[in-house]
Amino acid sequence: MKSNIGHTSAAAGVGGVIKSVLALRHGVMPKTLHVDGPTPEVDWSAGAGKLLSEARAWDDTGRPRRAGVSSFGVSGTNAHVILEQAPTTPPADRPGTPDAAPTAVPWLLSARTPEALRAQAAVLLAEFGDGSDVSADDVAYSLATGRTALGHRAVVVGTAEKLAEGLGALSRGLPAPGVVTGAGGLVSGRSVLVFPGQGSQWVGMAAGLLEGSVVFAGRMAECERALAPFVEWSLSGVLRGSGSLARVDVVQPVLWAVMVSLAEVWRSFGVVPDAVVGHS
Repeated sequence: MKSNIGHTSAAAGVGGVIKSVLALRHGVMPKTLHVDGPTPEVDWSAGAGKLLSEARAWDDTGRPRRAGVSSFGVSGTNAHVILEQAPTTPPADRPGTPDAAPTAVPWLLSARTPEALRAQAAVLLAEFGDGSDVSADDVAYSLATGRTALGHRAVVVGTAEKLAEGLGALSRGLPAPGVVTGAGGLVSGRSVLVFPGQGSQWVGMAAGLLEGSVVFAGRMAECERALAPFVEWSLSGVLRGSGSLARVDVVQPVLWAVMVSLAEVWRSFGVVPDAVVGHS
């Protein structure tokens, strides 16, 4: 590590762990930088140890890769860590309807500088762009809940194909449909959701979410059970077009249920409002 990043004192061991984890993950033993040749003070022919003057593939032999990391402290304290390649696990089963039409999802990005934001878009495009078998929903969830929100931000919205187009434009610093960029402070503010009133409804509204979002459908089912003792119509039936949205006693409970269920979807992505307001 010293030839790569210099003498990092107490952080030297952590640097070695990071380097080894990356080597295990990518299957490549990185070259030792800034070295003209192996020292003649060591008899290199006496053992299997070699100085890596070039990167070398760490081939898959059917057994997990393992690496040892030693840290020798100035005070005489020595530490050694043995790392093993993580087992390959199949993707988790996705709930919902496998054959449902793809839906648009938001991918949230943030970085400390505009340049870093564009670079992050390029990395996401390379890893999960068009043709990737990774679920766009899973990436959206990880980006929304597993990363710190830094000052320069962007959101790319779309299906898998449109996400790739948006990431490509963002990585080049170009505007594109479904891409919004901006800057925000690092201090979390308060958020409020506004529920619309009567007049914003249409036949088939939220039907796609009812079929494609487990979170939305689950909360909608709770709302339907709560309404059932007081109405003679089916909430899910109205959303699928079997009821009359022209009736005030139908449309207002339906709008309420849709908004409550949408709020639960936002909550599942980590957006928890401090309050909700609405009007009739």
